[in-house]
Amino acid sequence: MGQYAPIWDHKASVEVTKNSSGMNQVTLRNPQGASVLISLHGGQVTSWRNDRGEELLFTSKKYGNGGSVGQPGFARNKIWTIEDDPPSLILFDTQGKSFIDLLLKPSEDELKFCPHNFEFRLRVSLASNGSLSLISRIRNITGKQLKFSFAYQTYFSVSNISEVRLEGLETLDYRDNLCPKELFTEQGDAITFETEIDRVYHHSPNCIAVLDHEKKRTYLIKKEGLPDTVLWNPWIKKCKAMVDLGNDEYKYMLCVDGAAIERPITLKPGNEWTARVELMVVPSTLSSDDLSSF
Repeated sequence: MGQYAPIWDHKASVEVTKNSSGMNQVTLRNPQGASVLISLHGGQVTSWRNDRGEELLFTSKKYGNGGSVGQPGFARNKIWTIEDDPPSLILFDTQGKSFIDLLLKPSEDELKFCPHNFEFRLRVSLASNGSLSLISRIRNITGKQLKFSFAYQTYFSVSNISEVRLEGLETLDYRDNLCPKELFTEQGDAITFETEIDRVYHHSPNCIAVLDHEKKRTYLIKKEGLPDTVLWNPWIKKCKAMVDLGNDEYKYMLCVDGAAIERPITLKPGNEWTARVELMVVPSTLSSDDLSSF
């Protein structure tokens, strides 16, 4: 008698609940036990856990009182809606994935002050291997050009920032926001962290690796449609001055972000822009050649 693999029902793996503030949130789960939590306030992924229940994203203990960490864009202050029947997404394989589609559109009141009408769609998906993907689509539905910058603002949870190394940005030019009038070139074989860092790397590769030696794991960031990479950690002095961070929480986080900043996106009327980032975790024992195969 033959054996049949169960058919994965992505709708059964999606749960909509309310958080402690009464705001709707969405939980995605995969068969192995990994999970993702998305808040409709800001369309933000607030949790990403592996199949052992370990949190992979950093969220400050002060998050509930002070909002999200960092410098959020306008979309993170808006209430998104769940879109049950979005326009088709080409080259997206739904097999074995849990996913949710979100939609953000300006209100009639907002259009009175900012006459740029748009549709911002976000698909968040969790694969069977535990990888997290975000696909953004922004359509210009107004009669004139729409110009914007974009960044996902991904904060990884790390054991200690002093134990972290980043690979993939070697020899690239970058804008240092601590010295904004100057352009620098990355000189090291890998980036380590000993002080505040706030940079935008230009023409960055589509795959970047964050190696956490103590936890013996590597985050891989794969991106499409996002030519820049943001690298940020506030370090000691700025961390103490931020209401959204505990005094020593800079040790346990690193922002590595696919972005389009150096040259903002310009959309003609009726056109749509698409970008994607995929985050996965692999053992740190893998070699550079192994990492390049992902």
